[in-house]
Amino acid sequence: MSFERITEKSSLYNDLEKKSVLEILTEINQEDHKVADAVALAIPQIDKLVTQIVARMKKGGRIFYMGAGTSGRLGVLDASEIPPTFGMDPSWVIGLIAGGDVALRNPVENAEDDTLQGWKDLEKFNITPLDTVIGIAASGTTPYVIGALRDARKFGCLTAAITSNPDAPISQEAEIGIEMIVGPEYVTGSSRMKSGTGQKMICNMITTATMIKMGRVKGNKMVNMQLSNAKLVDRGTRMIVEELGLPYDEARRLLLLHGSVKTAVDAYRADK
Repeated sequence: MSFERITEKSSLYNDLEKKSVLEILTEINQEDHKVADAVALAIPQIDKLVTQIVARMKKGGRIFYMGAGTSGRLGVLDASEIPPTFGMDPSWVIGLIAGGDVALRNPVENAEDDTLQGWKDLEKFNITPLDTVIGIAASGTTPYVIGALRDARKFGCLTAAITSNPDAPISQEAEIGIEMIVGPEYVTGSSRMKSGTGQKMICNMITTATMIKMGRVKGNKMVNMQLSNAKLVDRGTRMIVEELGLPYDEARRLLLLHGSVKTAVDAYRADK
């Protein structure tokens, strides 16, 4: 099949500047409704990826997100949320963006066009064949990501691609292609919109499912979350109250003593 760049197709809406704010917002929302359905169609590929990630992570493997621009920022965002949410060390899920951390806030000219730089960035982390490299590119053509996936696959890493175009070049370089076809953007070519929303949903699915299977969730609770503010201390305390039936103050004391809900509950039960 030939490569069709749907992300560059003209918007289904025209004369945007002549519309009222209410019309613009309503039409954007209508388009956003398409994203979840597009992601749902990709679940079999996401399932295949997560299953293999978990098996590798249990042996010490890590997840690396690779992207440029919006795609890179979303990978970094998802990676940055794993330590506070699941209590995992930041070295387990790592987000890399073309142009480095400065590109999180400002565009770095030509950074995404270097086919060799992605692998160089991965090598800085002493990458191993147990690691998983997930390339994110709405267009499916970003050289930085394509080069990284190509070299990572040759090295023996598990590779996956998240894109919004069918049969995209990035998919051809990865073992698992996750193609989320959301259609043309409301503003033509602005893949920070539906494509970006879908990318975030998929990244959330990948890491959340992985962390659950890695034992970082109990029931439906974030029992390993970092206690980084008063809200989270209160949430953790209430989890212990519910789990052990202790008074609030005693549950809070246990939580602060042991540093996580899971450790506090396990320690309490070990003493009984």
